[in-house]
Amino acid sequence: MPRMLNVSDDVRAEIGDDEADRLLGGAHAPDVYDCTSCRQPGDSLQEPTSTVLFVGEETAVLAFAHSRCIPSQVVPVAEEQLLGAVRSISQAQGSAPSPDAPTAPTIPAPASPGIPAAPAPTPAQPAGAATAGTQPAVLGVTCGLVLCGDTGHAALVVEPTGPVGRPGSASTDDEFLSLLTEHGFQQISNVNQAPVRPLAGWSVLMAIGQLHAILQPSAAGGSAAWWQAHQPLQVTDAWRAAAAKQSEVIMYAVPADTIGRQPREDLLRLALDRAAGQGRLVAGMLPLAGT
Repeated sequence: MPRMLNVSDDVRAEIGDDEADRLLGGAHAPDVYDCTSCRQPGDSLQEPTSTVLFVGEETAVLAFAHSRCIPSQVVPVAEEQLLGAVRSISQAQGSAPSPDAPTAPTIPAPASPGIPAAPAPTPAQPAGAATAGTQPAVLGVTCGLVLCGDTGHAALVVEPTGPVGRPGSASTDDEFLSLLTEHGFQQISNVNQAPVRPLAGWSVLMAIGQLHAILQPSAAGGSAAWWQAHQPLQVTDAWRAAAAKQSEVIMYAVPADTIGRQPREDLLRLALDRAAGQGRLVAGMLPLAGT
């Protein structure tokens, strides 16, 4: 019986056409697996399955995930973490590791030494957006814990380096917040009140304890990267624990030159409160994909 595998163009380019065809034909692909995102069992014979290739400097490991959790993609990972994952898999399977062959079906999530994540500028086009100006807008993403009432929430704060306009428009007006509200994000006037409903189709992708991407609904179905880190971002243990406990993350967004680089979470909160008071803050509750 053929397997319901999805091998993206990026994964195919990394592993080669021959290996990709062998995977699709049933070689090197398990019938059942533990999803590398949600850790729940999957069956490649019964449900759409994504191939996810974790790539270090010299080592590559192929994992499998429910297509509903994450799309097929290549995920850069620190070589040391990847070798640790390979050793863990090999010990569990009772065999020696084969670093050169991407054959491991799952990746464990070892604890990483969480440090506060600095803003990570990454070229990205927000949903349906174009750059308003001569230079491409770059999105900066900052991780922090934000207290809403009595509950600490894992949060991401997204701020572009310049105005973001609508596609096809010659206007230099910044439409960043308007575009996001059209996709379900809500205006926030009080940071103490968390968004009430998760945004359909959006999610925050974590893998091996690090932040990889913010996913949005794809017109072709499934999800696509709205923002993706150049390198996976480490987060604090407290941030990761809050995200895992609630299975969701608050994404805040502000126009350029609103928040800036804040070295501490208390200063980040003050900046968010100030942006909310100025009507320059939108937010959405995004489900957590991965661990």
